[in-house]
Amino acid sequence: MTLRKFLFLISLLSIKLVSAQEKTITLEEIWNGSFRTEGLQSLHPLKDGESYSVLNFNKALRSTSIDVYDYKASKYLTTILSSNNLNEVSYFLDYTFSNDESKILIATSEQPLYRHSKLGLYYIYDVSTKTLIQLSEEYVQEPSFSPDGSKVAYVLKNNIYVKDLNKNVTYQITNDGKLNHVINGVTDWVYEEEFAFVRAFEWNSSGDQIAYIKFDETNVPEFSMDIYGEDLYPFYSEFKYPKAGEINAKVSLHVFNSNTKKTKEIKVDNKEQNFYIPRIKWTNANNLLTAQFLNRQQNDLNLWLIDTKTNNSSVLLNEKDNAYIDITFNLTFLKDNSFIWTSEKDGFNHIYHYNVDGSLNQQVTSGKWEVTAYYGFSTKQKKIFYQSTEEGSINRTVYSIGLNGKNKKKLTSSQGTNEASFSADYSFFINTFSNVTTPPQYTLISSRNAAVHRNIKDNSFLKNKLSTYKWSEKMFYTTEINGYDLNYWMIKPHNFDPSKSYPLLMYQYSGPGSQKVANQWNDSNDYWHQYLASKGYVIVCVDGRGTGFKGAQFKKLTQNQLGKFEVEDQIEAARKFGELSYINASKIGIWGWSYGGFMSSNAILKGNDVFKAAVAVAPVTSWRFYDTIYTERYMDTPQNNPSGYDDNSPLSHVDKLKGKYLLIHGSADDNVHVQNTMRMVEALIQANKQFEWMIYPDKNHGIYGGNTRLHLYNKMTNFLNDNLKN
Repeated sequence: MTLRKFLFLISLLSIKLVSAQEKTITLEEIWNGSFRTEGLQSLHPLKDGESYSVLNFNKALRSTSIDVYDYKASKYLTTILSSNNLNEVSYFLDYTFSNDESKILIATSEQPLYRHSKLGLYYIYDVSTKTLIQLSEEYVQEPSFSPDGSKVAYVLKNNIYVKDLNKNVTYQITNDGKLNHVINGVTDWVYEEEFAFVRAFEWNSSGDQIAYIKFDETNVPEFSMDIYGEDLYPFYSEFKYPKAGEINAKVSLHVFNSNTKKTKEIKVDNKEQNFYIPRIKWTNANNLLTAQFLNRQQNDLNLWLIDTKTNNSSVLLNEKDNAYIDITFNLTFLKDNSFIWTSEKDGFNHIYHYNVDGSLNQQVTSGKWEVTAYYGFSTKQKKIFYQSTEEGSINRTVYSIGLNGKNKKKLTSSQGTNEASFSADYSFFINTFSNVTTPPQYTLISSRNAAVHRNIKDNSFLKNKLSTYKWSEKMFYTTEINGYDLNYWMIKPHNFDPSKSYPLLMYQYSGPGSQKVANQWNDSNDYWHQYLASKGYVIVCVDGRGTGFKGAQFKKLTQNQLGKFEVEDQIEAARKFGELSYINASKIGIWGWSYGGFMSSNAILKGNDVFKAAVAVAPVTSWRFYDTIYTERYMDTPQNNPSGYDDNSPLSHVDKLKGKYLLIHGSADDNVHVQNTMRMVEALIQANKQFEWMIYPDKNHGIYGGNTRLHLYNKMTNFLNDNLKN
């Protein structure tokens, strides 16, 4: 080889290496799965405390399997079930064990309904006999094993059924279920969306009683959406949707006795005429049921203890708040029926231990930080395991603490977001850790001494892949805005030059209790922001007043005035960033989705001297159009607080529009109805204001499917380039 040829090859190699390190993220890559992380699908800790199962997909064999792994040894143990060994089904999507793990409920087909709910076809697999039986030939909801695994209860067409697996017979518990009239055992739309649960029935510990909530939504106003589809004529979808100040479903509590085959309604001496039942839970005693009753204003909560045998009931605990009370899943009954509860009553969310009679035994955690997840209680170790913000509101750390509030121990060491999944006996947990520079890592940790036993997955392939791209560091800061220290992050262009002047794009959500400034790995918007940074934008996100994890007072500052203080914070922050030498103050934009779309709409209207452009995706434009539970929690009813609803509605400020405004919505959004955008469009037209808008046919609040997301983000990118860069 000649020297000239050798030098040419070295030069060519150098060019390739440089170009490899200067690749720019493309919009196509963001949405085709190029940056997808690997995880542990359907992780279940097994009852032996020494092993866990996951759902694995074999692309080559086109099969799914439930595989078991040893916690300590980091090795595969066995396959409990593979779709290759089933004649009846070719694959399954999810699985649930009975308590004794002798049977497995598998989902073979699923049809999504709303955010959490779905219809599915299910089979029951007997592990010992290796036999499979179908639960129902029809699509059903929320199947649930009885405690001994001998029965499965489920909901079909708004009625509750029970399949007796020993006798192979099915019987019906309720008969009055009817679409858009009565629902038994699953929640209506607004409960599902705002109280975040679907299954509204529970087995007692002996499996001879089922408690359930009935929803009579006959008088709830109905909402309809046109579905355009591909047929000659469109059709419409109708469902009950109570908007702020309107009639809610009438809820009632019932208990079915499998021995007598009789059902009775459970009534408590509840003084409220208008109330919610956001949670029901059996204690460890067969006949003792608890139900949470919450007033419509959501600031007065009673935890009722009900003896289903005698029908006697009493209030175990009462909580009141000047603003609202958050509903959680944290209620846990110990063996003696004392219970663990979380509350914000001292100003921060903390763990409390109550005696069986409802008297306070101990405030377990305390401090000016938040408990962000309660994982459970180990009877053997007599410890509570939880996640908190003790290392700063943008971080999450896992701890253990004694039931008496002593001997607290930090169980995770890396700063960022740590999330735990515990073994059945709480001796180990699989920790999922990520931060802004580290994709999700799955690590096995001892709960006794915090020792790291092994690494399970680290997604290093993705980190290595991203090292070949132009990548800008996301930096965290705090800034004083309107008298408060607010968290924010900033992303600068990859080749940032402080002597230059850059357009600024602000991103936010800002809803009550939310958080966007968090030390965790990227979501799809983060990749888009990196893409924009590579094109010469500075991106900033500020969590203003009303956001979460900095105490109840900070979170509840926006009560009864959504869209006032949090918008003022975004406007003032934009002014402050505009004073930076490297920010072009005449080219500041803002964007957001859902509540963030409400915010960005208000920002460009109220802050018309600051923002040149705004993108609002699926925005609320008047809280009068949104549902009862969410809206009234923060705003009371329109009847009681009309100025709160109207003074900060974008509809009331359309005459102030000066900048460029892009409005985007899915026509089949069951959550934030396209009515919001249509009313905004009409208001802008009548105010003679020019704007851009885009409707995605038959798309819901997520606006996805096929090339939809790619089209959406291309649309937003082009809009920003046209109005902030050119």
